[in-house]
Amino acid sequence: MNILDIIDKKEKGETLTKEELKYTVEGYLNGTIKDYQMSAFLTEIDLLGLSEEETINLTDIMLHSGETLDLGINNLSDKHSTGGVGDKTTIVLAPLVASLGVKIAKMSGRGLGHTGGTIDKLESIQGFQTSMTLDKFKNQVNEIGLALVGQMGNLVPADKKIYALRDVTGTVDSIPLIASSIMSKKLASGASNIVIDLKVGSGALVNSLDEAKKLANLMVKIGKNNNKKTSCVLTNMDEPLGYAIGNSLEVIEAINTLKGKGPEDLTNLVIKLGGLMTHMALNIDEKIAEEKVKENLYNGKGYQKMLEWIQAQGGNIENIKIAKNKKTILAKNEGYISKIDALEIGKLARKIGAGRLNKDDQIDLTVGIILNHKVGDYVQKNEPLAEILYNDKQITDEEFLSCYSFTNQKIDKPKLIIDIIK
Repeated sequence: MNILDIIDKKEKGETLTKEELKYTVEGYLNGTIKDYQMSAFLTEIDLLGLSEEETINLTDIMLHSGETLDLGINNLSDKHSTGGVGDKTTIVLAPLVASLGVKIAKMSGRGLGHTGGTIDKLESIQGFQTSMTLDKFKNQVNEIGLALVGQMGNLVPADKKIYALRDVTGTVDSIPLIASSIMSKKLASGASNIVIDLKVGSGALVNSLDEAKKLANLMVKIGKNNNKKTSCVLTNMDEPLGYAIGNSLEVIEAINTLKGKGPEDLTNLVIKLGGLMTHMALNIDEKIAEEKVKENLYNGKGYQKMLEWIQAQGGNIENIKIAKNKKTILAKNEGYISKIDALEIGKLARKIGAGRLNKDDQIDLTVGIILNHKVGDYVQKNEPLAEILYNDKQITDEEFLSCYSFTNQKIDKPKLIIDIIK
């Protein structure tokens, strides 16, 4: 068996055996298969895809390339988002669901894109510790029902190495590679119940609804094959989620949401995802679970759980720093907003320092964009569209306004939750 024969076999559209996939993954991990060979292999997968069986096998191989986490806690729950512009959902959702007695042991990542990942966002909270020992992690989940840290241990090392290569070879959007990457990490973290928020649209990894449904079905099947309750919620990412884009600004919006004062789209998404997580973990009717989530969102219990969680990890939400400079962008037209390009808004946020192009780039946690309106809103000419909070890097009005389209015809608000696949 050798890598050239395996690449040639895939190039011909033939199905690879589990042994051939294992040889390839293990060979790349131990260095006997080189970057250029693995790049060729990943490119063939990107072009020709993998069968369902091949993807399930690849996920299993990646899952067992390192340690798997067993906290000895029954019925753990986890949530994953494929990421999007303004996506601060986890910071609201995790304490809210934990306030209902659902155990959440979550490992999140840093961002490589328009803004930081969940760990970057949480680091805008003064003193918040994003790493801890395994024992402390387990004890905190047992004591308060929630712990959220960066990746710990030697979980799925194959994914870490392969993902870094995918990032520079243009194979990040391959459906089987996305499925095996996400599910190997979720399975390795030891949760019994997995809810995936799969973003679809211009600001998402997956732009096509058909491709998103294919990916969702594949991830749900992989979860079920591993005896995990798995659900996938397809959500709209054609416009940013909520109003805040940027790390500290998103944390502030998340806090306000847990006080019952959040944007409508973020609030509705949290209630839907939280309802699913509570339904799966506590084995209660989904509608009843949603009502319980909604109740704890507005009665302050979710917010109190957030304070308990943040304090347990050394954080203080009293003085979250934001950039001192502010620029208001005014509308040049009047009419209904028909489009806000999420991807381009995200790129502008990155341009002022809210995100990173390379994994070693330093993020400015204090900068970002606060939108005043969403798609479907009517605005007058010269009405404020957004506030840009910046330090040493700026964007022009023209750059920002190019992300917007207007119409004279009244339009409906876009549908946020597109589909749920279980």
